[in-house]
Order: sequence, then structure tokens, then C-alpha cells
Amino acid sequence: MTPPFPLTWLYVPGDRPHVVAKALAAGADVVVIDLEDAVAPDRKEYAREATADLLADPQPLPVHVRVNALDTDWAAADLARLASLPGVRGLRLPKVTSPDQVRQVATSTPVPLYALLESALAIERAYSIASAHPSLRGVSLGEADLRADLGVRADAGLDWSRSRVVVAARAAGLAPPAQSVHPDIRDLDGLAASCAHGRTLGFLGRAAIHPRQLPVIERAYLPTESEIEHAETIIKAAATNEGAQALPDGRFIDAAVVTMAQRTLALTRRG
Repeated sequence: MTPPFPLTWLYVPGDRPHVVAKALAAGADVVVIDLEDAVAPDRKEYAREATADLLADPQPLPVHVRVNALDTDWAAADLARLASLPGVRGLRLPKVTSPDQVRQVATSTPVPLYALLESALAIERAYSIASAHPSLRGVSLGEADLRADLGVRADAGLDWSRSRVVVAARAAGLAPPAQSVHPDIRDLDGLAASCAHGRTLGFLGRAAIHPRQLPVIERAYLPTESEIEHAETIIKAAATNEGAQALPDGRFIDAAVVTMAQRTLALTRRG
């Protein structure tokens, strides 16, 4: 059963079918087969055909494909070959810089689209991209490329861009974005700290590049026992009273607080 809010998005190279097979059993909410950065130029065609063979049939969990950058011939071939296959549940579009790019892809496929914003220009156009077409179901950052484009060295230098994409997604009526990957698969403590920071900024879930990162991401984004108890208290109080009110401990609740409590409880119901 697909959870109401996917928290883990596991990227896997499209030119390594045996690794893709393992990824499908690794416990991620969504597997993303990567045809772009993870695949060398001389392996692009092989990766595309291997992915097409796998996704000719429906898969037991959502599988997305990150196609190549839309200004390349590879992207056109990726979309023509893969967009209508039964096993493709989403297409991730890298290095999007304009809403027109989203619209162009949307006219040729019914598959849900997800835009990756990876440049200063994309961040400036975040809302127009996020609201470009009903087929667009999500936006997120590609932080490695964005960091290079901005010349940012310290991680905190990306926080404004992160907040910008969170706000753009919400304003466009999309799900909260997932965080970009944490590139050091050995640094699980750093991953946990980064996820905690991302959660404070409004992200929900995270992309991963190794199965060992998945439980760390889940722990960071699933509500704690105390958060669940607090949410249940709010929902119970709201069900027995009308209007704004204070809990016995003095904390004030209103409709906005109830909405947050409902979201917390929704995250506990993962199948």
C-alpha cells in the first residue's frame, strides 16, 4: 500500500539493472531510476532500453524515471521510449528553468511530472514552474548543481533557496517538496541532522542514494511519540469544543493548529 505521504525516494542508476532490482526490494516509498547524472554518455542508450524492459510491466511500488536534461537529444529519446510504459508512475525532469518546458512535456504524456530546480534562474521562477500545468505534481531542488551555480560553499547558503521552493510548492497547491540527496552515504549522523533541519524548513521526506539512508530519513520525518500524543490531544479537544480554545496546559489551539495535528496523524498511517 502506498503511504499517503512518500518520505523516501531512492535513486538508482538506470544502466545497472541488478541494482534496480535490489532497490525495488529495499523498502523505499518510491524508486527513481536515473538516466541522467548517474549514467555516463556512452551508457545512455543501454540505460534507456534496460529501463524500458523493466517498466514494460507494472511494478509493485511507484517507480519514477529521471530523464536527461530537456535541452538534450537524450531527453527526447527518453520521453519517446518511456513515457507511455505501464510501469512508469512519474517522470522527473532535471534542470528545469521555465514553465514552458513543463508544458511541452505535459502535452505528450499523461504521466505525473516532477520538476527539479537546479539553478538560480529556476529558483527565481519557482512559482511559475510549480504552477505550470496540472500534470506537475511536485518540485524539488537539485542541490549539487544549484550549489555550483550559486558558488555557495557553506550549506546554510542554500537555505533561502530551500525556503523558496517550499513556499512555491505550497502556493501552487503541490505536496511539500522532498529534500535533495545527502551525498555522503557513510555520514548517517550528518544525514539525520540535515533532515532535522530540512523538516524545520517545511520539507517532507528526502531523496536517497543508498538503502542505508532510508531508515534515517524515515526516523527524521515520522512524528515522535510525543508529537503524536500532542496531535491526538488537539484533535480530541477540537472534536468536543467549537472555536478557538486553550488546552489544559495553556497552549492555544485554533483551526490552523488542528490542521497541523491532522497532518501529523496522517504521517503515522503508513502502509
